[in-house]
Amino acid sequence: MKNIHKILIAFIGVLAVSCNSDDVENRPVIQPVTAPVLLSPQNDFNIVLTKEKEKEIATTVIWNDAKYDGTATVVNYTIEIAKAGTKFAAPIAVTTTTARFKALTVAELNSALVNGGFVEKEENNVDIRIKSTVGTGAEAQYSNFYTIKATPYHVPLASSHWLVGAATPGGWSWDGDAETEFPLVVGKTNVYQVKVVLKSGEAFREFLSNDFTSGGNWGASNSRNFPYYSGLGYTIDSELVNAGDGDSNFKYTGPTGLRTLTIDNGAKTITVD
Repeated sequence: MKNIHKILIAFIGVLAVSCNSDDVENRPVIQPVTAPVLLSPQNDFNIVLTKEKEKEIATTVIWNDAKYDGTATVVNYTIEIAKAGTKFAAPIAVTTTTARFKALTVAELNSALVNGGFVEKEENNVDIRIKSTVGTGAEAQYSNFYTIKATPYHVPLASSHWLVGAATPGGWSWDGDAETEFPLVVGKTNVYQVKVVLKSGEAFREFLSNDFTSGGNWGASNSRNFPYYSGLGYTIDSELVNAGDGDSNFKYTGPTGLRTLTIDNGAKTITVD
């Protein structure tokens, strides 16, 4: 009796495997029929992106649906960008959706551009298209493409400090990108360095953070002046002196020109090279 049960179990198992195999073999193959058609944005689109507007909509990408033959399934659409003229040899995926349109914020588009190696603060020619896919094995389809123009903004490092003042290119202003980013040296945790054009006879101040508004971060608790460093025993370059301007800012006394300012908080030195 036990042997009969074993034989029945084995038979049922073989039958189940056979049925599953038949199901796989008979499953309809999904074939591409019509590629999506990109409708917007088109070649006349040109945008200058700014951090102040990062939450606003930069553009809404719109396309017609792709069509496939076979069992109905969800179609995924990926917005891709690439450097103009490269034939999408190294496309950047901006985002994926199942809808046939997607509103991109300024921050989303800027991030894709920066990650794709486009030049910050310069107008770039950008090819844009739609990629459609279904399931795992069906052939992808690609839309037509348009070449748009976009100017991405610089994405500063969270650890950066900032220089503001008449001695710097942006003057005493936080408008736009007026302030000068003062970043950490790569691989260091306490050395800040920047190449910047310094104007002779003018003052500047170091700020620890930036809220990226035109009002700026003027608070004394957010900044460091000449006495802050001299009081801690830093060795300060002879071309930098106390401005004596009421806020005791740094005053640059060297020749106007491109200089390298370095604050080494480990060695406790401030140099201008």
